[in-house]
Amino acid sequence: MMGNGLSILGVEHVGIRTRSKEASLAFYQSLGFSKVVMLPEHNACEMENAAGVRVNLIFSGSEQYPDAHNVLLDAEIKYAGITHIAFVINSMSAFLQFCETQEIRITEGPLKIGERRVACFIRDPDGTVLEFNELE
Repeated sequence: MMGNGLSILGVEHVGIRTRSKEASLAFYQSLGFSKVVMLPEHNACEMENAAGVRVNLIFSGSEQYPDAHNVLLDAEIKYAGITHIAFVINSMSAFLQFCETQEIRITEGPLKIGERRVACFIRDPDGTVLEFNELE
């Protein structure tokens, strides 16, 4: 709790800027985000999975980097900012099978990080890094 009585209770959603509405919707739906609320007044949508995890896709990404260049991770100069999203999963072996079936390239892992998790990293169609953790 903060000194003034205010408490952060959770994370409501993660906003992800995308270049292609269709490719991003299809990708995140393949990850299980099935409840979709379109927000045309914001050029965005809210997506939620069965566990209540939410992402917001914002459809205003620049086509300047058509190869899914991630300025926070791929540029020589390391800018400050959020570099990735970390999700908790129930099974790393199921996740690895899913990636193989969906032809999603694993960019790193699986690897043990600290004492409580095994992590694996992929990227979405726009180069956003997504981390998947099986907790031990």
